[in-house]
Amino acid sequence: MNPVRRRRLLFVALLVLASGVATALVAMALQRNVAYLYTPAEVLRGDAGAEVASGQARFRLGGMVEKGSFQRTTGSLDARFRVTDGDAQLAVAYTGILPDLFREGQAVVATGRMQDGVFVAENVLAKHDENYMPKEVADKMGKAHQKHDVQAPAPGAAP
Repeated sequence: MNPVRRRRLLFVALLVLASGVATALVAMALQRNVAYLYTPAEVLRGDAGAEVASGQARFRLGGMVEKGSFQRTTGSLDARFRVTDGDAQLAVAYTGILPDLFREGQAVVATGRMQDGVFVAENVLAKHDENYMPKEVADKMGKAHQKHDVQAPAPGAAP
């Protein structure tokens, strides 16, 4: 093989190797930042996976804030409430300022980890108007309504 051809082959091999390493690094970085959405029933049944149940994986919990479950420690930012999907309830602990539109009976999506059977939220998002609910939460809540033969509220209806 002549030297020019050998140099070209080495250059192409290094280029393929570098692009493979770059692709692997990007895939690993994206995988660490992915947070899947689960309902309380999926988490408690174990459908979310062993990493979620053990607290190793960060994920999003979606559902409705159960009526009568909200508690705030006096003089602190610690809040506790339960999120339900109609099948199950999961206790949530959050330290921080809750969104202005956060209230019982409304849709919520919280990001965090499981710890000793309680979902410890790092971030809590509430719906931003009376017509909004994240698509994943709406789909999963619709399945829960069908399963329990419950009439789903009409969009824009008062709670």
